[in-house]
Amino acid sequence: MRIVPKSVQRLIDEFGRLPGIGPKSAQRLTFYLLRGSKQKADELGNAILDLKSNIKICSTCSNLAESDPCIICGDERRDHSTIMVVEEPLDILAFEKTGKFEGVYHVLHGVISPVEGIGPDDLYIKQLLDRLHGGDVGEVIIATNINVEGEATAMYLQKLIGPLDVRVTRIAHGLPVGSDIEYADEITLTKALENRGDY
Repeated sequence: MRIVPKSVQRLIDEFGRLPGIGPKSAQRLTFYLLRGSKQKADELGNAILDLKSNIKICSTCSNLAESDPCIICGDERRDHSTIMVVEEPLDILAFEKTGKFEGVYHVLHGVISPVEGIGPDDLYIKQLLDRLHGGDVGEVIIATNINVEGEATAMYLQKLIGPLDVRVTRIAHGLPVGSDIEYADEITLTKALENRGDY
């Protein structure tokens, strides 16, 4: 016997497919929308439709954008000779919050992961290499995550870019600010030692 109406269950199921949303959260979101006004539900639906209709991939950096080139690539005040390579568009938001990076970005849209069937051809690596052949780039900063897939992708990129007479650097990694050394794992402590600097 069905207790929940079919349309309600369908929305719960759809919310449940989103990353980070468990069954309880999916139910709460669905019933929140049911209690709210039709206008609120329409606004959410329209925002989703607009997202799918208006967002495109920047032909320069592969970031998500409403215009081509994106706002960052189109900004002449930025240092276009320095490219930071990131895994996902969300990584750009994190670096932009610091206000410390003045260069431009390149988004891979993932990492090399044989377990998940993702190889170099599934990422925006060719587009990055095309940017580097112009000769205007002096440094590529590889800012992939510090995990097995991120490190493998970083090493792969370094091997491809190395012969192009472009400086390749890797973001430093080690202990996060505010953490206790006693709780850090061996890999984090090893990286903290390897990436130490003058005081």
